[in-house]
Amino acid sequence: MDDLVGTSPAMQQLFKDLGRVAASHATVLIQGESGTGKELIARVIHSYSSASRPFIAINCSAIVDTLLESELFGHEKGSFTGAVATKVGKFELADDGSLFLDEIGELSQNLQAKLLRVLQEREFERVGGVKRIPVRARILAATNRDLASEVSAGRFREDLYQRLKVVTLSLPPLRERRDDIPLLVEHLLVKINQRLHKNLRRVPRETLEKLMAREWPGNVRELENLLTRAAVLSQGDLLLEEHLVQNGEPAKAKAAAAPVVSDRVPTLDELEKAHIERVFTMTKGHKGRACQILGISRPTLERKLRKYRLAPAGED
Repeated sequence: MDDLVGTSPAMQQLFKDLGRVAASHATVLIQGESGTGKELIARVIHSYSSASRPFIAINCSAIVDTLLESELFGHEKGSFTGAVATKVGKFELADDGSLFLDEIGELSQNLQAKLLRVLQEREFERVGGVKRIPVRARILAATNRDLASEVSAGRFREDLYQRLKVVTLSLPPLRERRDDIPLLVEHLLVKINQRLHKNLRRVPRETLEKLMAREWPGNVRELENLLTRAAVLSQGDLLLEEHLVQNGEPAKAKAAAAPVVSDRVPTLDELEKAHIERVFTMTKGHKGRACQILGISRPTLERKLRKYRLAPAGED
Protein backbone atom coordinates (compact mmCIF):
# COMPACT_ATOMS: atom_id res chain seq x y z
CA MET A 1 0.00 0.00 0.00
CA ASP A 2 2.96 2.32 0.63
CA ASP A 3 3.69 2.31 -3.11
CA LEU A 4 0.30 3.91 -3.83
CA VAL A 5 0.93 7.64 -3.65
CA GLY A 6 -1.54 10.49 -4.06
CA THR A 7 -3.83 12.93 -2.31
CA SER A 8 -6.00 13.78 -5.32
CA PRO A 9 -9.75 13.04 -5.05
CA ALA A 10 -9.44 10.22 -7.60
CA MET A 11 -6.73 8.48 -5.56
CA GLN A 12 -8.53 9.00 -2.26
CA GLN A 13 -11.61 7.34 -3.74
CA LEU A 14 -9.44 4.50 -5.03
CA PHE A 15 -8.02 3.94 -1.54
CA LYS A 16 -11.54 3.68 -0.12
CA ASP A 17 -12.61 1.25 -2.84
CA LEU A 18 -9.53 -0.89 -2.25
CA GLY A 19 -10.39 -1.25 1.41
CA ARG A 20 -13.87 -2.50 0.58
CA VAL A 21 -12.71 -4.82 -2.22
CA ALA A 22 -9.91 -6.45 -0.24
CA ALA A 23 -12.32 -7.64 2.43
CA SER A 24 -14.25 -9.76 -0.08
CA HIS A 25 -13.37 -12.66 -2.39
CA ALA A 26 -15.12 -11.12 -5.40
CA THR A 27 -13.65 -11.11 -8.89
CA VAL A 28 -12.10 -7.71 -9.67
CA LEU A 29 -11.58 -6.04 -13.05
CA ILE A 30 -8.88 -3.34 -12.95
CA GLN A 31 -9.03 -0.85 -15.83
CA GLY A 32 -6.49 1.81 -16.68
CA GLU A 33 -4.01 3.04 -19.25
CA SER A 34 -0.58 1.45 -19.55
CA GLY A 35 1.69 2.52 -16.73
CA THR A 36 -1.01 3.45 -14.21
CA GLY A 37 -0.12 0.59 -11.85
CA LYS A 38 -2.72 -2.11 -12.46
CA GLU A 39 -0.53 -4.97 -11.22
CA LEU A 40 0.39 -2.93 -8.15
CA ILE A 41 -3.34 -2.58 -7.36
CA ALA A 42 -3.79 -6.34 -7.81
CA ARG A 43 -0.92 -7.05 -5.41
CA VAL A 44 -2.36 -4.64 -2.84
CA ILE A 45 -5.74 -6.40 -3.01
CA HIS A 46 -4.01 -9.75 -2.59
CA SER A 47 -1.82 -8.61 0.31
CA TYR A 48 -4.84 -7.35 2.23
CA SER A 49 -7.00 -10.40 1.59
CA SER A 50 -4.68 -13.43 1.39
CA ALA A 51 -1.08 -12.31 1.89
CA SER A 52 0.17 -15.71 3.08
CA ARG A 53 -1.16 -17.47 -0.03
CA PRO A 54 0.22 -17.51 -3.60
CA PHE A 55 -0.04 -14.56 -5.96
CA ILE A 56 0.29 -15.86 -9.52
CA ALA A 57 0.41 -13.43 -12.44
CA ILE A 58 0.29 -14.07 -16.17
CA ASN A 59 0.37 -11.59 -19.05
CA CYS A 60 -2.21 -12.77 -21.57
CA SER A 61 -0.62 -10.72 -24.37
CA ALA A 62 2.92 -12.05 -23.86
CA ILE A 63 2.24 -15.70 -24.74
CA VAL A 64 1.07 -17.04 -28.09
CA ASP A 65 -2.46 -18.41 -28.10
CA THR A 66 -1.36 -22.00 -28.71
CA LEU A 67 0.67 -22.03 -25.48
CA LEU A 68 -1.51 -19.82 -23.30
CA GLU A 69 -4.14 -22.51 -22.69
CA SER A 70 -1.45 -24.82 -21.33
CA GLU A 71 -0.02 -21.99 -19.22
CA LEU A 72 -3.42 -21.30 -17.68
CA PHE A 73 -4.78 -24.80 -17.19
CA GLY A 74 -1.70 -27.05 -17.42
CA HIS A 75 -1.43 -30.20 -19.51
CA GLU A 76 -1.04 -33.95 -19.13
CA LYS A 77 2.00 -35.86 -20.31
CA GLY A 78 1.66 -36.82 -23.98
CA SER A 79 -1.32 -34.53 -24.61
CA PHE A 80 0.53 -32.91 -27.54
CA THR A 81 3.91 -33.00 -29.25
CA GLY A 82 6.53 -31.85 -26.77
CA ALA A 83 4.43 -32.57 -23.67
CA VAL A 84 7.04 -34.87 -22.14
CA ALA A 85 5.74 -34.40 -18.60
CA THR A 86 2.62 -33.28 -16.78
CA LYS A 87 2.57 -29.53 -16.22
CA VAL A 88 0.62 -27.66 -13.54
CA GLY A 89 -1.06 -24.50 -14.84
CA LYS A 90 -1.49 -21.08 -13.27
CA PHE A 91 -4.97 -21.85 -11.94
CA GLU A 92 -3.57 -24.74 -9.91
CA LEU A 93 -0.47 -22.82 -8.82
CA ALA A 94 -2.64 -20.02 -7.46
CA ASP A 95 -4.36 -22.56 -5.20
CA ASP A 96 -6.43 -20.57 -2.66
CA GLY A 97 -4.53 -17.32 -3.33
CA SER A 98 -4.96 -14.89 -6.22
CA LEU A 99 -4.62 -15.34 -9.98
CA PHE A 100 -3.86 -12.09 -11.81
CA LEU A 101 -4.77 -12.12 -15.51
CA ASP A 102 -3.02 -9.09 -17.00
CA GLU A 103 -4.05 -7.67 -20.39
CA ILE A 104 -7.10 -9.89 -20.47
CA GLY A 105 -8.50 -7.87 -23.36
CA GLU A 106 -5.93 -9.58 -25.60
CA LEU A 107 -7.43 -13.07 -25.18
CA SER A 108 -8.58 -14.83 -28.35
CA GLN A 109 -12.24 -15.71 -28.76
CA ASN A 110 -11.41 -19.37 -28.23
CA LEU A 111 -9.72 -18.76 -24.88
CA GLN A 112 -12.41 -16.29 -23.86
CA ALA A 113 -14.95 -19.10 -24.19
CA LYS A 114 -12.81 -21.51 -22.15
CA LEU A 115 -12.16 -18.94 -19.44
CA LEU A 116 -15.87 -18.16 -19.24
CA ARG A 117 -16.64 -21.83 -18.65
CA VAL A 118 -14.03 -22.00 -15.88
CA LEU A 119 -15.45 -18.92 -14.16
CA GLN A 120 -18.99 -20.29 -14.44
CA GLU A 121 -18.28 -23.82 -13.23
CA ARG A 122 -15.36 -22.97 -10.91
CA GLU A 123 -13.47 -26.00 -12.20
CA PHE A 124 -11.33 -26.97 -15.19
CA GLU A 125 -9.42 -29.79 -16.83
CA ARG A 126 -5.79 -29.83 -17.88
CA VAL A 127 -5.15 -29.98 -21.62
CA GLY A 128 -5.46 -33.65 -22.53
CA GLY A 129 -6.86 -34.53 -19.09
CA VAL A 130 -10.21 -35.76 -17.82
CA LYS A 131 -9.94 -35.01 -14.12
CA ARG A 132 -11.91 -31.96 -12.99
CA ILE A 133 -9.90 -29.64 -10.78
CA PRO A 134 -11.71 -27.07 -8.64
CA VAL A 135 -10.83 -23.37 -8.90
CA ARG A 136 -10.06 -21.99 -5.45
CA ALA A 137 -8.20 -18.82 -6.41
CA ARG A 138 -9.57 -15.32 -6.45
CA ILE A 139 -9.55 -13.89 -9.99
CA LEU A 140 -8.07 -10.44 -10.56
CA ALA A 141 -8.03 -9.22 -14.16
CA ALA A 142 -6.59 -6.07 -15.75
CA THR A 143 -6.82 -4.36 -19.11
CA ASN A 144 -5.81 -1.11 -20.74
CA ARG A 145 -8.70 -1.47 -23.19
CA ASP A 146 -12.26 -0.24 -22.80
CA LEU A 147 -13.90 -3.68 -22.58
CA ALA A 148 -17.40 -2.24 -22.97
CA SER A 149 -16.33 -0.87 -26.37
CA GLU A 150 -14.63 -4.16 -27.19
CA VAL A 151 -17.91 -5.95 -26.44
CA SER A 152 -19.82 -3.53 -28.72
CA ALA A 153 -17.28 -4.15 -31.48
CA GLY A 154 -17.66 -7.93 -31.11
CA ARG A 155 -14.06 -8.50 -30.03
CA PHE A 156 -14.81 -9.47 -26.45
CA ARG A 157 -17.56 -11.75 -25.15
CA GLU A 158 -20.26 -9.90 -23.23
CA ASP A 159 -20.94 -12.86 -20.92
CA LEU A 160 -17.26 -13.03 -19.96
CA TYR A 161 -17.20 -9.27 -19.42
CA GLN A 162 -20.16 -9.57 -17.05
CA ARG A 163 -18.35 -12.33 -15.13
CA LEU A 164 -15.20 -10.25 -14.78
CA LYS A 165 -16.70 -6.93 -13.76
CA VAL A 166 -18.24 -8.05 -10.47
CA VAL A 167 -16.16 -5.24 -8.99
CA THR A 168 -14.48 -2.71 -11.30
CA LEU A 169 -11.65 -0.39 -10.32
CA SER A 170 -10.68 2.38 -12.74
CA LEU A 171 -7.22 3.89 -12.34
CA PRO A 172 -6.89 7.58 -13.26
CA PRO A 173 -4.18 8.56 -15.76
CA LEU A 174 -1.39 10.76 -14.41
CA ARG A 175 -2.47 13.77 -16.48
CA GLU A 176 -5.76 13.79 -14.52
CA ARG A 177 -3.98 13.98 -11.15
CA ARG A 178 -1.08 16.33 -11.81
CA ASP A 179 -1.11 17.58 -8.21
CA ASP A 180 0.14 14.13 -7.18
CA ILE A 181 3.32 14.46 -9.28
CA PRO A 182 5.48 16.17 -6.58
CA LEU A 183 4.60 13.40 -4.12
CA LEU A 184 5.28 10.74 -6.74
CA VAL A 185 8.65 12.29 -7.63
CA GLU A 186 9.69 12.28 -3.97
CA HIS A 187 8.52 8.69 -3.49
CA LEU A 188 10.09 7.37 -6.70
CA LEU A 189 13.42 9.06 -6.11
CA VAL A 190 13.77 7.23 -2.79
CA LYS A 191 13.34 3.89 -4.59
CA ILE A 192 15.60 4.88 -7.50
CA ASN A 193 18.37 6.14 -5.20
CA GLN A 194 18.36 2.84 -3.34
CA ARG A 195 18.43 0.83 -6.55
CA LEU A 196 21.18 2.85 -8.26
CA HIS A 197 23.10 3.87 -5.11
CA LYS A 198 22.52 7.54 -5.92
CA ASN A 199 21.64 10.56 -3.79
CA LEU A 200 19.29 12.50 -6.06
CA ARG A 201 16.89 14.23 -3.68
CA ARG A 202 16.64 17.96 -4.47
CA VAL A 203 14.18 19.00 -7.18
CA PRO A 204 13.88 22.74 -8.00
CA ARG A 205 10.39 24.21 -8.32
CA GLU A 206 11.01 25.00 -12.00
CA THR A 207 11.81 21.35 -12.69
CA LEU A 208 8.68 20.18 -10.87
CA GLU A 209 6.59 22.62 -12.89
CA LYS A 210 8.06 21.17 -16.09
CA LEU A 211 7.13 17.67 -14.94
CA MET A 212 3.61 18.72 -13.99
CA ALA A 213 3.06 20.34 -17.39
CA ARG A 214 3.75 17.15 -19.37
CA GLU A 215 0.98 14.90 -20.70
CA TRP A 216 2.54 11.59 -19.52
CA PRO A 217 1.10 9.12 -22.03
CA GLY A 218 3.06 6.39 -20.22
CA ASN A 219 1.75 7.55 -16.82
CA VAL A 220 3.61 6.64 -13.60
CA ARG A 221 5.84 4.12 -15.40
CA GLU A 222 7.00 6.84 -17.79
CA LEU A 223 7.66 9.18 -14.86
CA GLU A 224 9.72 6.51 -13.10
CA ASN A 225 11.73 5.81 -16.27
CA LEU A 226 12.41 9.54 -16.73
CA LEU A 227 13.60 9.90 -13.13
CA THR A 228 15.76 6.79 -13.47
CA ARG A 229 17.49 8.27 -16.52
CA ALA A 230 17.93 11.55 -14.63
CA ALA A 231 19.54 9.69 -11.72
CA VAL A 232 21.96 7.96 -14.09
CA LEU A 233 22.95 11.28 -15.67
CA SER A 234 23.23 13.32 -12.46
CA GLN A 235 26.48 13.75 -10.57
CA GLY A 236 25.16 15.27 -7.34
CA ASP A 237 21.93 15.47 -5.37
CA LEU A 238 20.14 18.02 -7.59
CA LEU A 239 17.71 17.13 -10.38
CA LEU A 240 18.32 19.62 -13.18
CA GLU A 241 16.24 20.28 -16.27
CA GLU A 242 19.01 19.02 -18.53
CA HIS A 243 18.70 15.64 -16.80
CA LEU A 244 15.15 15.30 -18.06
CA VAL A 245 15.13 13.46 -21.33
CA GLN A 246 12.49 12.82 -23.94
CA ASN A 247 12.62 9.80 -26.22
CA GLY A 248 16.17 9.08 -25.12
CA GLU A 249 17.57 12.57 -25.84
CA PRO A 250 18.14 15.50 -23.48
CA ALA A 251 15.21 17.92 -23.72
CA LYS A 252 17.43 20.96 -24.43
CA ALA A 253 19.34 19.21 -27.20
CA LYS A 254 16.14 17.99 -28.76
CA ALA A 255 14.62 21.47 -28.76
CA ALA A 256 17.72 22.94 -30.39
CA ALA A 257 18.02 20.31 -33.09
CA ALA A 258 17.02 21.30 -36.59
CA PRO A 259 13.89 19.56 -37.86
CA VAL A 260 14.44 16.79 -40.34
CA VAL A 261 11.96 16.63 -43.17
CA SER A 262 11.46 13.22 -44.71
CA ASP A 263 8.59 11.35 -46.29
CA ARG A 264 9.96 8.00 -45.15
CA VAL A 265 8.55 6.54 -41.93
CA PRO A 266 11.15 4.46 -40.03
CA THR A 267 10.33 0.88 -39.07
CA LEU A 268 9.91 -0.22 -35.45
CA ASP A 269 13.22 -2.07 -35.62
CA GLU A 270 14.99 1.08 -36.84
CA LEU A 271 13.47 3.12 -34.02
CA GLU A 272 14.39 0.52 -31.41
CA LYS A 273 17.96 0.25 -32.69
CA ALA A 274 18.38 4.03 -32.65
CA HIS A 275 16.93 4.25 -29.13
CA ILE A 276 19.30 1.58 -27.79
CA GLU A 277 22.24 3.39 -29.39
CA ARG A 278 21.18 6.66 -27.73
CA VAL A 279 20.89 4.99 -24.34
CA PHE A 280 24.37 3.49 -24.68
CA THR A 281 25.71 6.93 -25.56
CA MET A 282 24.10 8.32 -22.39
CA THR A 283 25.48 5.52 -20.19
CA LYS A 284 28.86 5.39 -21.96
CA GLY A 285 28.29 1.75 -22.85
CA HIS A 286 27.35 0.56 -19.34
CA LYS A 287 25.05 -2.42 -19.93
CA GLY A 288 23.67 -2.55 -16.39
CA ARG A 289 22.52 1.06 -16.47
CA ALA A 290 21.22 0.63 -20.00
CA CYS A 291 18.98 -2.21 -18.80
CA GLN A 292 17.60 0.00 -16.04
CA ILE A 293 16.84 2.86 -18.41
CA LEU A 294 15.33 0.64 -21.10
CA GLY A 295 13.33 -1.35 -18.55
CA ILE A 296 14.47 -4.72 -19.90
CA SER A 297 16.40 -7.69 -18.54
CA ARG A 298 20.05 -8.42 -19.28
CA PRO A 299 19.27 -11.45 -21.53
CA THR A 300 16.77 -9.32 -23.50
CA LEU A 301 19.38 -6.59 -23.96
CA GLU A 302 21.99 -9.09 -25.13
CA ARG A 303 19.51 -10.54 -27.61
CA LYS A 304 18.75 -7.10 -29.04
CA LEU A 305 22.44 -6.25 -29.28
CA ARG A 306 22.97 -9.39 -31.36
CA LYS A 307 19.87 -8.66 -33.43
CA TYR A 308 20.99 -5.14 -34.35
CA ARG A 309 24.70 -6.04 -34.44
CA LEU A 310 25.54 -3.48 -31.80
CA ALA A 311 28.71 -4.00 -29.77
CA PRO A 312 29.11 -1.07 -27.38
CA ALA A 313 32.34 -0.90 -25.46
CA GLY A 314 31.98 -0.16 -21.79
CA GLU A 315 31.33 -1.58 -18.34
CA ASP A 316 28.96 -4.39 -17.57
